[in-house]
Amino acid sequence: MQPEVTVNRTAIMTDIHPCYEMDHFNYIRTKKPSIMCILLYVFLILLSVVTICGNLLVIISIIYFKQLHTPTNYLILSLAVADLLVGIIVFPFSMAFSLSSCLYHEDLFCKVRGSFDISLSTCSILNLCCISVDRYYAVCQPLNYSTKINHCVVVIMILVSWAVSALIGIAVIIAGLNNEKCEERCFIDVLIANTIGPVLSFYLPVIIMLCIYLKIFLVAQRQARSIHNTTCQSTKSGATVSKKERKATKTLAIVLGVFLLCWTPFFLCITSVPLSNNSAPVAVIETLNWLTLSNSMLNPFIYAFFYSWFRSAFRMITSGKIFQGNFVNLKLH
Repeated sequence: MQPEVTVNRTAIMTDIHPCYEMDHFNYIRTKKPSIMCILLYVFLILLSVVTICGNLLVIISIIYFKQLHTPTNYLILSLAVADLLVGIIVFPFSMAFSLSSCLYHEDLFCKVRGSFDISLSTCSILNLCCISVDRYYAVCQPLNYSTKINHCVVVIMILVSWAVSALIGIAVIIAGLNNEKCEERCFIDVLIANTIGPVLSFYLPVIIMLCIYLKIFLVAQRQARSIHNTTCQSTKSGATVSKKERKATKTLAIVLGVFLLCWTPFFLCITSVPLSNNSAPVAVIETLNWLTLSNSMLNPFIYAFFYSWFRSAFRMITSGKIFQGNFVNLKLH
């Protein structure tokens, strides 16, 4: 997400992006990029490629193998699509129109960049909210899970998440175009961008998700004690199912934890800087921005690390084995 931070132009001369330079107080891309700039773009290109390939593996795995056709995995699929679009759209936009340059000279491309950034990040947050609700019913109300969370409900969740995200992205572009009518930055725009926006799009959803996962954790602990204390043979299959659900919940909770580690510093920065009346260093803003985008690369590695069936699916796809026969109904281990 693109922050609205106060920029001290006198400080720009000593605090500048390695791929840009000052020319009569204009912030322009340097014609002779430095070694640091070249290394930075090589790193960002690799980050984009890994993000695209990793999320493509998740998407192909879930679509191809019937074993992975579950409500939870469909939500993971939606999250992977959002992360894939980050790699395809936001990464190139962020390299061509860096967050630093957009802070000083915001044009239409910067508004488009910010719109995609905000839309896809909001979509990721909403998908994570839907996943937390799915895990709540799976662990806390397992008897009602199949009726409460079915394929139709999941499709509605996904459609709502993407529709709301798209509307927010469109609203950002419209609001940005209207801002040009203001000679100075309108107070209400700064308030929305730095306070109301982050609260509604990040802090509030995160608090809700943390409360849900805390409830899940308490119920899972109670179930674990109950399973440990019982020796009845008839409950062993139920214990196995409960253990499986708890593992899935733990994995998705880690996904949420990694998301918070990547996104919280950025939101704390954009909400605290305007209150302190100090300009944020370019290097800090740029680093935090790319830290948020790197979250889209990390999720596939989490799935591969914790889910054996995802690892099996990844191996079959990368080796090209799925093109040598029909493995749609293969039992993944």
